[in-house]
Formats: sequence, structure tokens, C-alpha cells
Amino acid sequence: MKKILILSANPKNTSNLRLDEEVREIKNTLQLSPNREEFQIITESAVRVDDLTRFLSNHQPTIIHFSGHGSGTDGLALEDNSGQVQLVSTQALAKLFDLFQSQVECVLLNACYSESQATAIHQYIDCVVGMNQAIGDRAAIKFSVGFYTALAALRNYEDCFQMGCTSIDLQGIPEYLTPAIKIRRRRYQTVQATNPVKSDKDNGMNNDNKSGQKRSVSIGGNATGSAIITGDSSTANVNFQQVSLPAPASVNIQAELNALREILANLETSDRRKIDNAFADAQEELNKPQPDKDEIGDALNRALKYAKKAEGFADAMEKLQPHLTKTTAWLGDNWHELLSLVNLTI
Repeated sequence: MKKILILSANPKNTSNLRLDEEVREIKNTLQLSPNREEFQIITESAVRVDDLTRFLSNHQPTIIHFSGHGSGTDGLALEDNSGQVQLVSTQALAKLFDLFQSQVECVLLNACYSESQATAIHQYIDCVVGMNQAIGDRAAIKFSVGFYTALAALRNYEDCFQMGCTSIDLQGIPEYLTPAIKIRRRRYQTVQATNPVKSDKDNGMNNDNKSGQKRSVSIGGNATGSAIITGDSSTANVNFQQVSLPAPASVNIQAELNALREILANLETSDRRKIDNAFADAQEELNKPQPDKDEIGDALNRALKYAKKAEGFADAMEKLQPHLTKTTAWLGDNWHELLSLVNLTI
């Protein structure tokens, strides 16, 4: 059984959204399905920042659906104890889902300008849907109906996403390109391309979208923030071996990534899923016609830091060193710090 947790928030100092209607449509869609016994719906409204960890811990959902206001890179708008806007930051959301990645399969952010949050959460969750610009109530509800219609038919998440976009388009609503999916397949499967992305800075709206409330909010000086902070203050003294980097053009980066992944696959670690996700992100970027080396470097940095916690990492360092030396040369000056993870320096 898939457990669907629907979270909604419409703070008093934001425009009124038709969130109850969206929840009702989702419930009706699943209840009318012959496969309704495969799903359980849990709804929580007027969600506060402090509620997030409790709801995710207590309900242990497979799918999380958020309905409400987004504020671009500033975060999602939840409520404080007085019902006013309290933003939860993109970084905090990502760290939260890091803790629940073993149980959550899909996150759907039905809020304006939520693609930034979707991208951050996708570091840990295989399928995340966000909105790359403002989206009106009508389009948001139609997307939900389409998404859960496909889910009730036991289709995969990619099909659910496409059905949601098609449901908007069938109604003649020009916002069918607003939803954007970030999806990762497990190892040995093909990674699907994501929707064309529009920047959060692009706040232009089609004139046809003026009717109905938009699921976005502009925040002034009265909104409070939220963050989750983690850290490790332990220190150690190590001796670094000096190496010379080869010419970047001489590096077969695909071969080096494969080698690094194969070596780390032998480690016994509770962070195996996180390491695999990081390598999948690196591979997805490398498959692009013009890959962003910084994104690949960031993904490798995450993978190695998780791997370093494993008991057998010290024994694996000698095997990792030549491959990471070549990889670092290909990545460039910004990523020389990766060498320190295996006790190397230049």
C-alpha cells in the first residue's frame, strides 16, 4: 500500500487558495479507482514548520504532496503559531528529506516557483515535481487530478507526471509546461530527461493566466525563517601525498566515474542509497551534450563524503587515489579539494 500524505498551508496573510477543493478531487479520484485499496490518504492542513518532522515521522508516507504558496528561492510558505507566513528554506527542506529518503518515493510541490526546492530535494528523493513559474489554482488542481488518475491506474511516476500535464492542456489552460519533474532511475536503468526549465528569476506570466489566485507569495520583513543545521566538529591529523594532475583532455571521465563507483560499491555502509543517488546525478549530468562540471563535482563530493563514513573507506583510498586524481584534473581548479578526501594534495 502506498501512503499519500497531503500537506497544505494557506497562511492568513496570503491570498486564499482552493486547497480544500484540490484535496477533495484527489480523494475522489483515488476512491473511484478499482485499485483504491492500494492507497491510503492522510491530510494535514494549516501546516506549521514544526509539524513537518512529526508528520513525516508519524505517518511514514510513500508520497508527499504539498499544496500552498511558494516564494521561489526563498522557500515554501508554511504557518507560524499565529497563522502567519513562516518560510521554510530550500536548504532546510533538502536536509529534512535526507532523513526520510529510505521511505519516500515521490514529492509533489504544487506551489508557484517551487522548482528550486524540487531540485534540492531530488538529491535524496528519486522523483520530485515542482513548478517552474507561477501556477493558478485551476491548473494546479487539474494537474493533481491527472497525476492521481494515472497513479490510481498503477502507472509509474513519469506517466503520472505526463498525465497531470496533459490534464491541464486538455482544459485549454496554457500552464501545461509549468510542472517540471526531476526523476532518477535506479542503477542500470535509463535516466529520463526533465522538463524544459525556466529560471525562478523569470517572473513573466502569460496573459491567459490572470484568472484565479496564483500559488506564490511575496514576503516582506515580517516573515520568519526556518533552518536545519547539522555539523561534525571532530578533527584529525593526516599526512597528504602530493600528486601531479594529468592533462584534462587525456582523461576518459566516463571510465573514471565507473571505476570510482565500482570501488565504493564494495563498501558496507548505511548510506548506500545516498552514494548511489549522488553517482546517478553525476551520470545524468555527464550524459548531457554540455555537462556542467561543477554539478558533477558537487555530486562526487557528496558521494565521497558519505563513503568516508564507512568503516572500510581507509582501505579503499589507495584504489580511489589514481582515479580521483584523473577526475579532479578533468573537473578543474574548483574541485582540487576533492583530493583531500583521499589524503592527496597538489
